Amino acid sequence: MEGCEHYHRRCLLNAPCCDKLYVCRLCHDAAEDHEMDRFKVKKVQCANCKHIQQAQRVCEECSSVFGEYYCDICHFFDKDKKQYHCDSCGICRIGPKEDYFHCTKCNLCLSLCLQGKHKCIENVSRQNCPICMEDIHTSKIGAEVLPGGRLIHRTWYNAMLQRGYRCPLCMHSAVDMSSHWKELDEEMAQTPMPPEYHNMTVEILCNDCSARSTVQFHILGMKCMHCESYNTAQAAGKQSAIS
Repeated sequence: MEGCEHYHRRCLLNAPCCDKLYVCRLCHDAAEDHEMDRFKVKKVQCANCKHIQQAQRVCEECSSVFGEYYCDICHFFDKDKKQYHCDSCGICRIGPKEDYFHCTKCNLCLSLCLQGKHKCIENVSRQNCPICMEDIHTSKIGAEVLPGGRLIHRTWYNAMLQRGYRCPLCMHSAVDMSSHWKELDEEMAQTPMPPEYHNMTVEILCNDCSARSTVQFHILGMKCMHCESYNTAQAAGKQSAIS
């Protein structure tokens, strides 16, 4: 036995809530009408020799290794994925640890590339994913930080990028679009509007910086005069011709 669909391990957890054996808490929760508290697990059963014993990394009877990685706080077994236990998060995270830092305000571990470069929201990881409304903090599915500071499961984030570049919640550009904006500059320069549109201006609202601008109308896009983003929308009824 090499675990379940969720984790690679050679033992079963003795659920303290119902005294049943399950490979992991997720398997338990899917089969039962209650949830297992991973921190209260005291005993495990070796998948090889069936000996029930105190939770530990190596079987005391047959020396089978229950997991390449073992946390004696979470009672978590799995193959080595550079995991580490974060005391502030209260659970194990996939590392390596040196590539992450714990943001005390957001109350979760984030990639070092986001240190000082993300919008903090108090206890954001304790909020559910705004798309599927499922837990993010303890989810096996990774999360991405949206421009507005909210978290979204990585599966939904990737699906979003296949359809466009805007965050579905705040409409900010979810990725760096600067190179695309330069390409659009060149394309617009090579695509002049018909004479009847030369004097037409419109008022636009930028989804990235929230500034308003009055710009010349172009069918390919209208550029924010403040942050040079093309992630803009025309303000309702704000259209005029230059005399």
